[in-house]
Amino acid sequence: MDEQKSLLIVDDEPNIRRVLEAVFTKDGYQVQTAENGRKALDILATDPNLNVAVCDLIMPDMNGVEVLKAAKEINPRLSVVMITAHGTIKTAVDAMKLGAFDYITKPFDMDEIKLIVKNALERSRLLGENVELKQELKGRYKFDNIVGNSGKMQEVYKVIERVAASNATVLIRGESGTGKELVARAIHYNSPRAQKQFVAVSCAALPETLLESELFGHEKGAFTGAVGQKAGRFELAHQGTLFLDEVPEITPAVQVKLLRALQEREFERVGGTKTVKVDVRLIAATNRDLEQLVADGQFRADLYYRLQVIQIFLPALRERREDIPSLVEHFIAKFNKENGKQAKFLSPEAMDLVMKYDWPGNIRELENAIERCVVLADPSDELLTPDLLPFAIQAAAEQG
Repeated sequence: MDEQKSLLIVDDEPNIRRVLEAVFTKDGYQVQTAENGRKALDILATDPNLNVAVCDLIMPDMNGVEVLKAAKEINPRLSVVMITAHGTIKTAVDAMKLGAFDYITKPFDMDEIKLIVKNALERSRLLGENVELKQELKGRYKFDNIVGNSGKMQEVYKVIERVAASNATVLIRGESGTGKELVARAIHYNSPRAQKQFVAVSCAALPETLLESELFGHEKGAFTGAVGQKAGRFELAHQGTLFLDEVPEITPAVQVKLLRALQEREFERVGGTKTVKVDVRLIAATNRDLEQLVADGQFRADLYYRLQVIQIFLPALRERREDIPSLVEHFIAKFNKENGKQAKFLSPEAMDLVMKYDWPGNIRELENAIERCVVLADPSDELLTPDLLPFAIQAAAEQG
């Protein structure tokens, strides 16, 4: 059945079923009919791709509301249109509160029901696309996309899995390029908040004068250039996750406001007096020694303790060299797809250079190196040779 234009008509009156089936078949729909609720549910159970159901509200044995509830359990993206008589409009409205898309009264206008079904079909399509997008995002950030089978990475996976289901604040620590944002996204997309926004902020990339406004928003006229009200990242992440990368770059004044937002789940926009309440799960990251920054008075101790409820330490790539071959394989496949190449392996000589190099830029540097190899390789090359590697890696080998 064409899942783009499929329709189920549920009515105990044969004439209504026949008329609606003829009308919508003529309009290009693939139509199935059911004379009662139980048969309708049987059809839904065997055809999960149905888009729209037009269902009579009053039927013997199983009424339309009961069909609606059961149908939504079987196929959450199904759009259900209720058919009702004037005397049961209130019940139809109640059905909409339970998830019905719309209702139409008997005797119905054919143009009206065709328009309602068309709109219901569009809603079903959008829901389907949204579900597919969410699944794609979740798949992109599932645990096994954080490549590595070393003992140190297995410990990281265990912590991610345990913390994902909670609302606890997480502090991810590790050198630059170790994949801190990837871990943050994995936590979010495997959490109860996965259907809401993941909002990332690079605190180091924002000027000191703009950071407070970016995080908390501002009111019109709060400063030169504030021509209107603007929601900050905290508001955008409401019911989702806010990721603050390089959190030590936040100024002392903004640290105070951040601490209050974490403790009280509220704040005021820059230049405003109205309190904004939010429900946000915070994940922070740093490559710096926070304890030393606290000791030096550059980072608030109370904020430090609030951030490090759960800490995840990401090892440097040189500390888990056994993961390098898997990472190389992963990146070759990724950049083959992006560049239309068919490389399969690093040559033994190239792999030897890669394994001996210290990778100060960690996974990000390795990814860039493999991308260079794939891009520079001839389209027919299956083996990537040492001359394709960045000069720094070749030079390090010569010096060694």
